[in-house]
Amino acid sequence: MKKFLLIFFTYSILFLPNTVRSEDANELVEINLVNQIDEQRGYCIDIKGYKLRAEVNRGIQAHTCYSYQGQIAIDQGFDRKKIINNQFFFPGFNVCMEASSIAASGKLLLKDCNLRDVQKFILMNDGRISLVSNKKLCLTASQGESRKGGGGSPAHLIRSILFQPCSDKLMNYQKWNIRSDQ
Repeated sequence: MKKFLLIFFTYSILFLPNTVRSEDANELVEINLVNQIDEQRGYCIDIKGYKLRAEVNRGIQAHTCYSYQGQIAIDQGFDRKKIINNQFFFPGFNVCMEASSIAASGKLLLKDCNLRDVQKFILMNDGRISLVSNKKLCLTASQGESRKGGGGSPAHLIRSILFQPCSDKLMNYQKWNIRSDQ
């Protein structure tokens, strides 16, 4: 019986879907768009795909925040300490956000962390996220209509994310916040 409980406990810690181990939870935060736009649950930076089955090679998006389900999802969870050091790191997938370029309309990728300039981001005091090397461009959720995702009730909503010139006119799509589940 003890062996069964040990195996079950170990399995539940390591392999339970949609969760993060408790020793990581106190460091895990989501990055949400301050303006909810058309999504009452809010938009969070999210790895494309679904939670543990997210596919890092597909990049990121703004997606309905999963925290309404009671905790931060693995594909939306960033390491708070790394953000303070200008690195936007997803510990559940061991990858960092990376800009495809330092020009407008640049996409965001997920790559092995290496601290190159295209992986150094800053969350500024006004809530905008920029590359350290180009503070004139801000992480921007797409304008216009959102698209429906594959789950949720009501259906989760998705917006693309890219770099656009920082602008007061785009503040509703450029102002982000760090939020923990505690």
